[in-house]
Amino acid sequence: MGIFEKFKLGFKKSASTFASGLKEIIVKKELDDKTLDEIEEFLIKSDVGIIPSEEIKKIIAEKKIDPNKNKVDEINLLLKKYIIDLMSPLEKKDFFTNKTDLNAVLVSGVNGVGKTTTIGKIGKILKSNGNKVIFSASDTFRAAAIEQLENWAKKIDVSIIKSSQGSDPASVAFKAVDEAMKDKFTHVLIDTAGRLQNKKNLMEEYKKIANVTKKIDPNAPHEVLLILDATSGQNVINQVEEFNKIIPITGLIMTKLDGTAKGGILIAVAKKYKLPIVALGLGEKEDDLQIFEAEKFADAFIGTN
Repeated sequence: MGIFEKFKLGFKKSASTFASGLKEIIVKKELDDKTLDEIEEFLIKSDVGIIPSEEIKKIIAEKKIDPNKNKVDEINLLLKKYIIDLMSPLEKKDFFTNKTDLNAVLVSGVNGVGKTTTIGKIGKILKSNGNKVIFSASDTFRAAAIEQLENWAKKIDVSIIKSSQGSDPASVAFKAVDEAMKDKFTHVLIDTAGRLQNKKNLMEEYKKIANVTKKIDPNAPHEVLLILDATSGQNVINQVEEFNKIIPITGLIMTKLDGTAKGGILIAVAKKYKLPIVALGLGEKEDDLQIFEAEKFADAFIGTN
């Protein structure tokens, strides 16, 4: 099974719900103002966001679709073009390419979004592209997180720097970046504890982790990834807002798109923040992290072939 087929298969619950809902509105109706309002309302309920939904409605209204053509197909094409135009500039495929210099990557997010699992999957892709990877187990609040990251390190055969539960997270990150610099690693992936974006003390500690890496390399962290859970819906918007205030985000990864989540929230985030999108997580398996491509996302989201 190719990547695209796997992507669509993983995303099919969300896609089929969206596609059938949209089709139900369009299929037997004239595209009058009432139907256009229903389409806009449906898009908003699908977490696409108010502004994108308004813009899509306007595009459909102005297109004047030929009544002799299949309305559903024509609207899907307009929606696909909108998504691609919006999200293609946000692709960040070069994140995974082979590098020569050190890249310290800080990985953050609220509790339960799948940070540690995602780090393992990122590490696998980076390594397969010829990079030398080391993990930093800086989520020292949970012994389970340290053990989980260690298991991933063993599974994909990469190095790891860890300490005991309760250790200072920033000191673990410092050791990892220092080790990476000395031994010419290309990537150090820094796991951090899940933290609510409104907890000031935890966010200050998060900032401290970033700051200690600068003692080794003034440009570190070179990447700051925020992991988002697709099942969180509109809460995702507030998470991006608050984390971006603390340390500017350089890339987003959305997880749990294999469930009944409304993938439309990624469109809303793209419109509001214009932040690069690195990858999408579709499940728990090693190969379930897909490098983000706008056209594939559009096809999968709309449920087209």
